[in-house]
Amino acid sequence: MRKPKVIRMVFALSLGCFIMVILYFNSSLKPASESVGERSSGHKTRRSPLQTLYDGDQVESPVQAIHQGRREVLEESCRSYTRKRRVLIPEDLKHVIVDDQHGLLYCYVPKVACTNWKRVLMVLTGVAGSLRDPLAIPANEAHVPGNLRTLSEYSTSQINQRLRSYLKFVFVREPFERLVSAYRNKFTRSYNTAFHKRYGTKIVRRHRLDPQPEALERGNDVSFEEFVYYLVDPATQREEPFNEHWERVHSLCHPCLIHYDVVGKYETLEQDSRYVLQLAGVEDQVSFPTSSKSTRTTGDMAAQFFDNISPFYQKKLYNLYRMDFLLFNYSIPAYLKFR
Repeated sequence: MRKPKVIRMVFALSLGCFIMVILYFNSSLKPASESVGERSSGHKTRRSPLQTLYDGDQVESPVQAIHQGRREVLEESCRSYTRKRRVLIPEDLKHVIVDDQHGLLYCYVPKVACTNWKRVLMVLTGVAGSLRDPLAIPANEAHVPGNLRTLSEYSTSQINQRLRSYLKFVFVREPFERLVSAYRNKFTRSYNTAFHKRYGTKIVRRHRLDPQPEALERGNDVSFEEFVYYLVDPATQREEPFNEHWERVHSLCHPCLIHYDVVGKYETLEQDSRYVLQLAGVEDQVSFPTSSKSTRTTGDMAAQFFDNISPFYQKKLYNLYRMDFLLFNYSIPAYLKFR
């Protein structure tokens, strides 16, 4: 009597694996033929952003050529540097925001204009109410959990359908500029007491010789050098995953498992953002906010922060972020001394 039970268990396990394999392969498929309007009403109203992107009748523009080149570099790098591919799980999709109304999937990366992109999506999805100007939405509201749905909240079949037919985009940044930006924002601003307590005190305790009691209590004076020691310390990731503000893009957005149609870059933020909105057909409804920050982290500023980091630790840090450099075609910074 035990044999049928064993057979049922094997069948159930095989079915579960089959479903996840479908999810894996759907993530790299080219666009489906479904239109945006067909998803909700059954009537063809307009082309989806994905159809607009891959319309073979279009004459390729310089911007399209740039993005085609980025997709090719990413795909080739994934083939060259990814030894073992695996299936996607819902945990992988927590950073992928869904706009069902316009057929968009956006993987947000902290310190790469994600606040403004979340504001734009709040306008597009109606979460912002009558507000049409993204900058009218307070920055803290853009990060409230639940305001925008993520792909991890959907069923497997719903995930598959969206990966297959929605425009998938991500914005990336030179890895060390992003890292310095995260350090400056989270460890040198007096108002970020939560980060000082959560991470600063731990960094001081582990990586400072003879710390003062006040530093151990408040954790508000972490140096960039101590931050680097914390990142490259193997115990750090054994204990818990990196915080999203300094986690690697390939670990947040899984670009070798999800076929991103648009890879925007912080260095060409306005041009690339405009391109996404044009593909979505909403450029007349909302504009991506232009940056007026004079304090944004630049390459020259990053070089200054790395000046006090020894070549040994520069190398260890580069190895930690190496895949982001390779996947998104960023060169090793000239200011590094280990080469």
